Amino acid sequence: MTPTSHPPRAESFLPLRPVELHVLLSLGGGARHGYGIMRDAAARTGKEVIPDVGTLYRALRRMVDQGLIEPVDASPDADGDDARRNYYGLTPLGRIVAAAEAQRLASLVEAARAGGFLGPLPGHGGGMR
Repeated sequence: MTPTSHPPRAESFLPLRPVELHVLLSLGGGARHGYGIMRDAAARTGKEVIPDVGTLYRALRRMVDQGLIEPVDASPDADGDDARRNYYGLTPLGRIVAAAEAQRLASLVEAARAGGFLGPLPGHGGGMR
């Protein structure tokens, strides 16, 4: 009898590197190529969040190897994207890991708020301690 392999638990990937979380968040909206991921992350945060192209592409390779994302066939966007670009999509495991990381971060934010390091949520009154 051969042992059955179990899928990895989402927690085994945590904490994610910031670049990995930005990739997963970006791909949650659909398939993108590397430059599209960088543009999406910058638009979402209002600043450059991925240090350099090399960092992004190393992360993409690692995440493909881990099964968090996968290469996909995608037609170029209407804005003139090059058909030779490599597109990536989120896998079911990647979606689960992104949700687990978001929950982990939300718990940290709540702990920071309870410790007086952050103000209350907007609309909940009160001030900082």
